[in-house]
Amino acid sequence: MVEISNKESLNLQRLHHFAWKCRDIDETKAFYTGILGLPVTHIIKEDYVPSTGEYAPYTHIFFTMPDESSIAFFDLGDGKAPETTCDPWVIHFAFKVQDEKELLFAKEKLEQNGVDVIGPTDHGFIRSIYFFDPNNLRLEITYDTGVNT
Repeated sequence: MVEISNKESLNLQRLHHFAWKCRDIDETKAFYTGILGLPVTHIIKEDYVPSTGEYAPYTHIFFTMPDESSIAFFDLGDGKAPETTCDPWVIHFAFKVQDEKELLFAKEKLEQNGVDVIGPTDHGFIRSIYFFDPNNLRLEITYDTGVNT
């Protein structure tokens, strides 16, 4: 193992993407583009996993945000949503909005589209709403309150 000084650090700039499994790519695309308004920026269809060489046909779709970070999904063609051993509220992806007005607008739009929404919830330094996407991935929309905790 190469020894690295604690004074040296990686130059991580931002989140590039978070990937999750989806049950159905069309349903996922309708949710993320139609309700959340995120554009599809990449679709990859392969029969083999590039990093392992394993035969596992998939479609990989990316939805990109204004800061160029993305949320991405793999459709493995099995029609199954992902499963974890965690409580459903633990694993989640949080989107940031500017303020309370945008948070409440997001809540209203989600509810108008039949999505159950929890909140707003006050965490002191942020206020958030929570909901699930069609793949049972918990999502959060939040804004910074300016309060340090």
